[in-house]
Amino acid sequence: MTNEVTEEVWQVLHETAVDAMKRAYAPYSKYPVGAAALVDDGRILSGCNVENAALGVTLCAECGVISDLINGGGGRLVAFTCVNEDGAKIVPCGRCRQILFEHSGKELLLYMPDGIQTMDQVLPGAFGPADLHQITERADG
Repeated sequence: MTNEVTEEVWQVLHETAVDAMKRAYAPYSKYPVGAAALVDDGRILSGCNVENAALGVTLCAECGVISDLINGGGGRLVAFTCVNEDGAKIVPCGRCRQILFEHSGKELLLYMPDGIQTMDQVLPGAFGPADLHQITERADG
């Protein structure tokens, strides 16, 4: 699959994210979030935030997407969006950008409030698996 994502695909991702948001468990923040992503093999994944009384262990919607990705056999994310309770596009937090980067790379397309951007634009100079391999290769060599 190419990185060309049509308006129809973005619409499906948005609708999928809104549906996921409706299932969010957000009794503490009252801020439900839904997320959806397109995988390089054509699958559409989704996730919602799942809060916890110990707020530091809350799972963001993006974590649900990655869990769905791994549970479904893996692959690389191609396009991603997340929404709030109003269905408005929102920005993934820094932690989630890093998590998404791990499973997409710098080419991932994110539908942000101001339009479509690449992961490289929203997380410039990201640290990833390639950085770890450089150190490991030097240690082995």
